[in-house]
Order: sequence, then structure tokens, then C-alpha cells
Amino acid sequence: MDAPSLRPPRNRVERRAIGWWTLQSSVFALPLPLVFGVLHLFVPPARPFFGWALLISLVPGLAYMAVMPVWRYRVHRWETTDEAVYAASGWLWQRWRIVPLSRIQTVDTHRGPLQQLFGLSGITVTTACSSGAVKIKGIDHRTAREVVEHLTTSTQATPGDAT
Repeated sequence: MDAPSLRPPRNRVERRAIGWWTLQSSVFALPLPLVFGVLHLFVPPARPFFGWALLISLVPGLAYMAVMPVWRYRVHRWETTDEAVYAASGWLWQRWRIVPLSRIQTVDTHRGPLQQLFGLSGITVTTACSSGAVKIKGIDHRTAREVVEHLTTSTQATPGDAT
């Protein structure tokens, strides 16, 4: 059997991942502008400074919240076949990964509070390789469960040594 080749995965993550990533980015992008906004309201002598600080911190944060989630959605893809797991991720730094089933050691799911709010899950496929695990983020919770079951069954039936 030929080794699987690196190619773009076929499946997109769920469209709901855009909302999840937007909410995540707001936790990063909005606290500083909020602090400057409160200070602008309650410290009259420094209003000009805090007004500018609010504007300077808010504009890049809003741009990040608008661009990053959509860009990630366009990049993130995944696929499982009878031979391998394919994943593409990132937004500025993009990464394509392929893991032959014979190299898989563990398959895990994860659902943080925000993922649960959006009905999403993530899958982590761990190998013996030192380059790290393959992570598929932003897929439907039921789909993730089915993929984990499929990979667990397939890897048990696949000859090879995942050490």
C-alpha cells in the first residue's frame, strides 16, 4: 500500500466555529478598550488621553475579531480515510498535517464551555512523533463522536506500530 500523500482535506469545520472563534477573540481583544472606556468616563482630567487610548486599542481589536474567525474558517479543514487523518489549520501560520492510521496512539475529544455553547467539539490525534498532535477544532459534537469511534475502530484494525 502506498503512503498517503499530503493534500487538502475535504471537510470544512462547522460554520458555527466562526461564532466560537469570534467570541474567543473578543475575550482577548476587548478588555483593554473596556478599561480605557471606563477610565475615560470616570477620570475627567485624563479624558483626552483615555479617549485616544480607547480608540487605538479598540480599532485593531475589532479588526482582529472581524478578520481572524472568517480567515480561520476558510483554512481549517479535516478528513479521515481508511488510511490517514488529514488536517489543515491556522490563519496567519497555516499547517497541513497527515497522520497514517498505523501511527496513531490516542484519539481524544475536548469541549470547553464556549465550544459547548456552540455545539462544537475538538479532536486530538496523538502519535509517537515529537512534532505534536494533530488537532481538529470546530466540528459538530456528534460528528466528533462518530469520527473518534471510526478512528478507534480503524486504528485497532490497522497493522503497524504506533511507537
